Amino acid sequence: MRETKSTCPYCGVGCGVIIESAGAQITGVRGDPAHPANFGRLCTKGSTLHLSATAEVTLQTRLLQPMRRTARGATPANVSWNDALDTATHKFAQVIRDHGPDAVGLYLSGQLLTEDYYVFNKLAKGLIGTNNIDTNSRLCMSSAVAGYKKTLGADAPPACYEDFDAAQCLFIVGSNTAWAHPVLFRRIEDAKRANPALKIVVVDPRRTDTCEIADLHLAIQPGTDVMLFHGLLHLMLWEGWTQPGYIAAHTHGFEALKRTVRDCTPECVAQVCGIDRNDLLAAARLFATSAATLSLYCQGLNQSSSGTAKNAALINLHLATAQIGRPGAGPFSLTGQPNAMGGREVGGMANLLGAHRDLANPAHRAEVAALWGVPDIPSVPGRTAVEMFQAAADGEIRALWIACTNPAQSMPDQATVRRALERCEFVVVQEAFATTATCAFADLLLPATTWGEKVGTVTNSERRISRVRPAVPAPGATRHDWSAAVDFAQRLEALLPRRSAGTLFPYPLDNPAGAEAIWNEHRESTRGRDLDITGLSWAMLDESGPQQWPLPEGLSTGRARLYEDGVFPTPDGRAHFFDAAYKPVAEARDARFPFSLNTGRLRDQWHGMSRTGTLGRLFGHVPEPVVQMHPQDMARRRIGDGELVQVASRRGAIVLPAQANADLGLSQSFIAMHWGEEALGGHDGNGQRLAGVNALSTSAFCPDSKQPELKHAAVRIAKAELPWSLLAMAWLPADTVLSARRALAPLMEKFRFASCVPFGADTQRCGLQFRAADERAPDDALLDRIEALLGLQAAGTLRYADRQRGQRRAARLQPRADGSAGLEAFLLGGDTRAGAWIGTLLREDLPAQQHGRALLSPGATPPTAVPSRGQPVCNCLNVTDLAIRSELARCSGSAEERLDHLQASLKCGTQCGSCVPELRRMVRASAAEAATQLQ
Repeated sequence: MRETKSTCPYCGVGCGVIIESAGAQITGVRGDPAHPANFGRLCTKGSTLHLSATAEVTLQTRLLQPMRRTARGATPANVSWNDALDTATHKFAQVIRDHGPDAVGLYLSGQLLTEDYYVFNKLAKGLIGTNNIDTNSRLCMSSAVAGYKKTLGADAPPACYEDFDAAQCLFIVGSNTAWAHPVLFRRIEDAKRANPALKIVVVDPRRTDTCEIADLHLAIQPGTDVMLFHGLLHLMLWEGWTQPGYIAAHTHGFEALKRTVRDCTPECVAQVCGIDRNDLLAAARLFATSAATLSLYCQGLNQSSSGTAKNAALINLHLATAQIGRPGAGPFSLTGQPNAMGGREVGGMANLLGAHRDLANPAHRAEVAALWGVPDIPSVPGRTAVEMFQAAADGEIRALWIACTNPAQSMPDQATVRRALERCEFVVVQEAFATTATCAFADLLLPATTWGEKVGTVTNSERRISRVRPAVPAPGATRHDWSAAVDFAQRLEALLPRRSAGTLFPYPLDNPAGAEAIWNEHRESTRGRDLDITGLSWAMLDESGPQQWPLPEGLSTGRARLYEDGVFPTPDGRAHFFDAAYKPVAEARDARFPFSLNTGRLRDQWHGMSRTGTLGRLFGHVPEPVVQMHPQDMARRRIGDGELVQVASRRGAIVLPAQANADLGLSQSFIAMHWGEEALGGHDGNGQRLAGVNALSTSAFCPDSKQPELKHAAVRIAKAELPWSLLAMAWLPADTVLSARRALAPLMEKFRFASCVPFGADTQRCGLQFRAADERAPDDALLDRIEALLGLQAAGTLRYADRQRGQRRAARLQPRADGSAGLEAFLLGGDTRAGAWIGTLLREDLPAQQHGRALLSPGATPPTAVPSRGQPVCNCLNVTDLAIRSELARCSGSAEERLDHLQASLKCGTQCGSCVPELRRMVRASAAEAATQLQ
């Protein structure tokens, strides 16, 4: 057994992990107790990383060989790396010669390492001569970047995680921290426990799990954040809660902002935002008068057509009240992806250059050109993410290189994105997983290493750089992203006009020394800049652990927080108030599209689920795609819980089940961002394939940050009249379940609605659930294929069919050693009302033989009760809601005493802690129910 210290590949918390491995196989993972980001804690996703790296998962999901398509739609064939890169080199060189360097585009990922990012940026801007390089961080953090730069002068979060302990007020806005950054939420819980006087304000249209710890929840209307912040500042001015001395000494632009917020009266703000005036006043008092206020914010501010204004308006509050530059105070943007910070540091976006230089600044372009030894850096602005795919759809970009991201799932306005991928002459996808939707559009597939195999560095939300180390050899023919990019760049240099005396890419290939050489070059580029890391080395990272920037030469440690001296990285050393009037969301609701659709994360899933989606246990908490609506909205439209509805925007439509949730406001709806075509599919009735949740989202974006508005789209929701339904479930061998899911994916588009998700509480039992619905029963051949993939064509399968009535049922039982029989697979076609109890039989491995004919009888009820264990709440220990409610019925005392009892008796919430907010909600509901009974 070998242990390797590395970093988690999920969110921007940057948790340290210790990977356990034996030979070429990762066997376990645990939190690194010495890492200052998490001190040994991991969330549900991080604690199951090793399960997503088993040999069975790798063989079924990973891209392990370069592959090339001879024609669009053809099956790709294996080729050598030499052939693959020669093909890519000649195709890109041809496009550049015939149409110019701006006819190519590179689209990258915040999950790449800093070294990967650096090479791709140099490839585009230094060798090819185009600024058409952008990243999915544009969908994630670009508004935060723009907000910091326009106010404080640099893209540098000024706070650190230790500030949680020093804060007296936490202002959490546009962030469901409990689900999106669970380990940070554990630190918030710790801070609240250590300091009960700590006040927490949560601003969110939904009542999320984060609200469970809040003293005040402001459930504003979607998109009204700027009005809220201006209203808070209006009250602070009226009540005398601003700090004129700090404003005069360290800022400018306040007088113009005062004129703007003058009209943002409490009455106006309460009406626009949909909140109570007294709550507005309470929030203003807490923010301005607390000894130290720390704001935490994420995609609710960033993913907006006014994202920069939202970020800057919040920072305005910190500047106006001097809540910045000291322990526990400051505006703290929580990074969404593991290395969105590192990508920004090396300039890996269309408007940036390395070390926080601006592409629009001629002096900065000259500095980078001199560092690289090239004549110049192109001055023409590059295409950002939405613009890049629009340009490809319009035929202006003819070759795309996509690395470590899945735009055919994650980008807004999927109709445009898919048109771009289809029209583009040459698409390279450099990816670890062959299962992503974007792979289907690739002319060339290049296999990349992933977590547990990669070498390099990442930077987390608090500016802390951590090492990423390989625990096992790269499987198959996979290569590090930077290595493949360097190899391609060296070949391309020979075909393009020479821009330097020697190679621009003098890094050893497929060698850890190459990654260190790249990092050292980046380190030198930071000399004298705000993020100076010239005092840092790989040796220091290895010997002393993760380090924060800035860490200039001559110092031994980095700086925990910034701007303590009140001096900002602006030409005059002063921070700037950003004056922007409130603007409503870009796409207004109307009578045709009366709902606001919000998207966001689930507790146990990550992005497009190429990794987390391989584990059935991570679907235990939220088992399938749904659209959440307020119960009153559902009742008004006569939509029952679980009934299928069509959700339509001005760009597309999808069908999925509705779920009642009173935590949403009226006329609001919510769909998790993760549901792409592999899990949620169907067709629109005209043969057009549906492409998951982002078939609905708008490509409207912030004019400053170019970040699209993924948090709001105007939609209509109506019952989907699909009378024929299908439910099929099966336990399958671990080495076939994911392959079966891939084979089922193209069958989903044969129905108006279909979903396909794994299930199973452990790795020993792996299952698939396939749901579908249509206007009429499909032909037998399609159902035969589904049955075959789910093991229902095996001998001994029980069957019933009535073609005339559209009924079809199949069930396969497996004898057990004790003489009973368990249900291994079933299919219900036509009448699926019995699906709940039959599904319980299968999921919970209950004896099934006594249910006999009921398994095959449409609409039958079970002859004996089928006791369900309930829905998992604690994924770590598979503790269900029914077990928790049963235990709560036996205990009394305060809420904390009840929670302590639960954790002592059932152990739920004692591992990763991600379920603790839900446990608190259940404790509160149990106490309220007990009080009602006493009355």
